[in-house]
Amino acid sequence: MILLGTIVNGVCIIVGTLLGRFLQTIPEKMKETVMYGIGLAVMALGLQMGFKSENFLIVIISLVIGAVLGEWWALEDKLGAVGKLLEKKMGSAGTGSIAQGFVTATLIFVIGAMAIIGALDSGIRNDHNVLYTKAIIDGFTALILSTTLGIGVIFSVIPVVLYQGTIALFATQINQVVPQELMDVFIVEMTGTGGMMIFAIGLNLVGLTKIRVANLLPSILVVAIIVAIMHFFPAEIM
Repeated sequence: MILLGTIVNGVCIIVGTLLGRFLQTIPEKMKETVMYGIGLAVMALGLQMGFKSENFLIVIISLVIGAVLGEWWALEDKLGAVGKLLEKKMGSAGTGSIAQGFVTATLIFVIGAMAIIGALDSGIRNDHNVLYTKAIIDGFTALILSTTLGIGVIFSVIPVVLYQGTIALFATQINQVVPQELMDVFIVEMTGTGGMMIFAIGLNLVGLTKIRVANLLPSILVVAIIVAIMHFFPAEIM
């Protein structure tokens, strides 16, 4: 079953969020400290991912162009509007922002190499081990996030399943079209670029900044374009 890994990933996010809801009775000061702890851990993860880039110029160019595109398309506002709509439907304005939980969790769960590598393994080899590992990590992350950001975290399962499921379903076609060498370089540089976005999420969680991280998402597309150009036209670039 091609989508088994993606489904397990989604289930773990749901279970983690629901378990986290039982821990929401902890004191506010404790919640605040937990949030800072999460933010610091997310920042460390982002830096670790960022340092995996083998050509940081690609990361810089991708983030700059991606930021311009993201602001132009107003992705943060659109994603936030979805969260606000969910908040309105749930009738929950008081206990934590559903919009914030939805947006933050979505960005954390979607950005990263494991989602792409795992989905490709599921679709091409019917091997779900990478997504099973990601499911466990995401489940614990959802548990921790939901203690401070609330039930909004659970709605991140929708974009996660759609994103990974689409890659898994078209994995065979992607594998036939994209050379393995190109895919390897893309994953490395996408990890580096995604790491910077994860680091920005951590900064937001600890309250140091208000970076519109969703507006940086087009950077992943820019990475793919730059890497493809460098792969197919190396002589012209040199």
